[in-house]
Amino acid sequence: MYAHVNGTKLFFDVEGAGFVPEGPIMKEKPVCFVLHGGPGGDHTGFKPALSPLAEEMQLVYIDNRGSGRSDKGPQSTYTLKNNVEDIEELRKYLGLDKIVLLGQSYGGMVALEYAKKYQENLKALLLVVTAPSSDFTDKAKEIVKEKGTPKQQEMAQVLWDGAFGSSEQQQEYYDVMAPLYLHSYEDTAEADLARENGSKRANRSYEALNEGFGSFLREYNVVDFLPSIHVPTLIIAGRHDWITPVEGSIFMNEQIPNSKLVIFEDSSHGVIKDEYDKFIATIKEYVKSDID
Repeated sequence: MYAHVNGTKLFFDVEGAGFVPEGPIMKEKPVCFVLHGGPGGDHTGFKPALSPLAEEMQLVYIDNRGSGRSDKGPQSTYTLKNNVEDIEELRKYLGLDKIVLLGQSYGGMVALEYAKKYQENLKALLLVVTAPSSDFTDKAKEIVKEKGTPKQQEMAQVLWDGAFGSSEQQQEYYDVMAPLYLHSYEDTAEADLARENGSKRANRSYEALNEGFGSFLREYNVVDFLPSIHVPTLIIAGRHDWITPVEGSIFMNEQIPNSKLVIFEDSSHGVIKDEYDKFIATIKEYVKSDID
């Protein structure tokens, strides 16, 4: 489905009913916008992994402008500010009141920036392997220097520079860096096929990735805003996360009042794959107990 909002055509997909029968009433479930990473990723990596969450929330998957099935545009328009405004305009387009934001990685940064401007429209934040400022790159650079192979260090530098020249080079980056992204990485024919199929299903944007790491993410910082967050906030971190290291999540938990931090001890950045059952159970339990 598409919505013409904020000067672009934004793709979204809905999973799960908004109202379900419960005794003599129809119970309204929270509506959760699912925000992908990157910048330049898309929603396909969440499917079918997040489907069990549709039992507790109506899920609205979104492809950021320039990514996935959403419209392309000038690279200069692929900004954090526009991603935030696109979410707000889609919320209004769908006639929704307060929403939940589930943001993974860069999606968590978008969620935090949205909260900074539109917190009155939020029911809760679910922040997954994300960071509160551009400082995450400094720690990530240390980790890849210490643990990465020469090829991984080379590809990471392309990311830091925002210098991808093609979709093929972007794909090479994800292929080379996969063992760092997944603590459960396996070099088997079955695992290789799953990764290959996932890459073919996705429609990543190297232009959006370049715009993020080469430009606006260098100025990203919501640290001073964190104590002002008053909506229920769940923070999920991977103990072995190389690119949004666990220290950032611990800091957010210390700064956001009444937030809850869950560290996945056997996960890197890919917590949804590394500890899938725990991830789903953690989100569902939090929604049941902490989100009205």
